[in-house]
Amino acid sequence: MYDVLDSRSVLEVLRPVEDPELRKSLVELNMIRNVKIDGGKVSFTLVLTTPACPLREFIVEDCQKAVKKLPGVTDVSIEVTAETPQQKSLPDRTGISGVKNIVAVSSGKGGVGKSTVAVNVAVALAQTGAKVGLLDADIYGPNDPTMLGLADAQIVVRSTETGDILEPAFNHGVKLVSMGFLIDRDQPVIWRGPMLNGVIRQFLYQVEWGNLDYLIVDMPPGTGDAQLTLTQAVPMAGAVIVTTPQTVALLDSRKGLRMFQQMNIPVLGIVENMSYFIPPDQPDKQYDIFGSGGGSKTAAELGVPLLGCVPLEISTRVGGDSGVPIVVGDPDSASAKALTAIALAIAGKVSVAALT
Repeated sequence: MYDVLDSRSVLEVLRPVEDPELRKSLVELNMIRNVKIDGGKVSFTLVLTTPACPLREFIVEDCQKAVKKLPGVTDVSIEVTAETPQQKSLPDRTGISGVKNIVAVSSGKGGVGKSTVAVNVAVALAQTGAKVGLLDADIYGPNDPTMLGLADAQIVVRSTETGDILEPAFNHGVKLVSMGFLIDRDQPVIWRGPMLNGVIRQFLYQVEWGNLDYLIVDMPPGTGDAQLTLTQAVPMAGAVIVTTPQTVALLDSRKGLRMFQQMNIPVLGIVENMSYFIPPDQPDKQYDIFGSGGGSKTAAELGVPLLGCVPLEISTRVGGDSGVPIVVGDPDSASAKALTAIALAIAGKVSVAALT
């Protein structure tokens, strides 16, 4: 028992409280700072590893319970902030100045809603207070400007002594760079691999990203040049694989997942999109249009987490077409809640990877 109420006794009583994901003491992780005592009032700062911490409320509650056990404590005030850790650097890959974590959102095949997941995850992370960028690496089919409400945006290209610098467009709290800003709407991109490699590297290193907690990269489908360029160029926090429950989508998603593993990129997990259809006039019903359970089964077989299942709703498509992502336009919908939970899960796994 502690006889004196001071900062030392507060830290000692908080020492057994752990970060639920890192499973380490908050005190040892230097997440408890600025302890102050004013009579029976105790205040301190809790510094989380991400603004998108999914267990924030539980950690705060555990801290309050621990400190209130000290004799003489009448009130506990906790200021919650966040410092997103920097992903570990690699000797053979060049990081992006100011960008802490790069996460690829990928798929084995097209049409599974990868861009919908990437855009909504980016916006959901920004809604938590994180600084977020979105790189549209689907050079042949750049849809992110439309989905982020930036179809008519113009990005500025500045000439400097070291080359051209692109200033990203911005909406819904997310910075965006896309090939869609550099070509006419109906203009096809007819390029071979080396040109694609060049523009992706330009998007990585010649964009004024500023300070970002997360750079989400919306990958093209497959396992080709874009994937190789990204995985060989920058240190990555991990990859997220998007699939539907349909067998053909799952077969291709397995190949995409194995590609990242072979390139020594951590696979953060699988997202099952279009898990079931919710009719707008009968929200209590659901229909397994593309089958069911495929994502969870594949995740279990391959030994990776299932990050979440996103239902198919008309409002998701409407939001993508209108440039108002569903996490903004209809945050109480089943799809928005699922996508927000997935974003928080991704942030948690990125923090664990950076600190372990």
